[in-house]
Amino acid sequence: MFSGLSAFPLTPMNAKGPDEAAFVCLIERLAEAKVDSIGALGSTGSYAYLNRAERARVARLAVQHAGQVPVMVGIGATSTREVLRLAEDAQLAGASALLLAPVSYQPLTSEEVYELYSSVSHELSVPLCVYDNPRTTHFEFSDELHGRIARLPGVASIKIPGVPAEPEAARERVARLRKLIPSHVSIGISGDPWAATGLNAGCEIWYSVLGGLFPQAALALTRAAQRGDAALAEQLSRQLAPLWAMYNQHGSARVTAAAAELLGYVNAPCLPAPLQALNNTERTTLASLLTKLAL
Repeated sequence: MFSGLSAFPLTPMNAKGPDEAAFVCLIERLAEAKVDSIGALGSTGSYAYLNRAERARVARLAVQHAGQVPVMVGIGATSTREVLRLAEDAQLAGASALLLAPVSYQPLTSEEVYELYSSVSHELSVPLCVYDNPRTTHFEFSDELHGRIARLPGVASIKIPGVPAEPEAARERVARLRKLIPSHVSIGISGDPWAATGLNAGCEIWYSVLGGLFPQAALALTRAAQRGDAALAEQLSRQLAPLWAMYNQHGSARVTAAAAELLGYVNAPCLPAPLQALNNTERTTLASLLTKLAL
């Protein structure tokens, strides 16, 4: 399950908590599109804003409605104790893999991050994906730390936050990391604007925000890269550049939430307070862009 397109959907919210009906609809759309995997409770899925019971319920719903598509569930939390509890819940829900970011309040050292992954990996019965997301966690992995963690039992993939824009530099960056990790551990690209460049540079999987709401567009780009059509993959990404610009300006979760609201997939507001999606002017811009891009 650690190749191709992993689609990361929203966890729509309402005043009572997760909007289960809307979430199920999003999951069923992804299953119907035949994405390669689903990433529930990632950053786009607002995992940090949900309590344990809500996260367990969302994990169960994702697995129950994903059909044959494997589901990876995020288990990030600020203490190892809570991560282990969330891991148990996700495995009981039937998750095929788990996604772990080094979430913290106090800044973490490299040794503390290694011990987190070591403690968790030895307790799992399903594969683990390392979530490298410095913009959110404020922790930056070194390639050497990735190499150490990748040798822990059950670690199956590393989700990196981006690659250099220049293709040759991107290939060199992926090659440097590949030399330090076992061959069975895949390298996945996140940060949608870098997806085409990352896949063309040798990343095996795209962990995609776009794919969580617009799976067909994300699949087209992924499949082009997988069959070696680097030019088409880059072309498809360039066509989406105005959307990437909105991601950079407002954050991908806010843009995705506003798009889902505009298209009627979820009720507004769908983000957990105090987060807010786009304002009226920004929504008008986004609505025009969605029409232009035929999304």
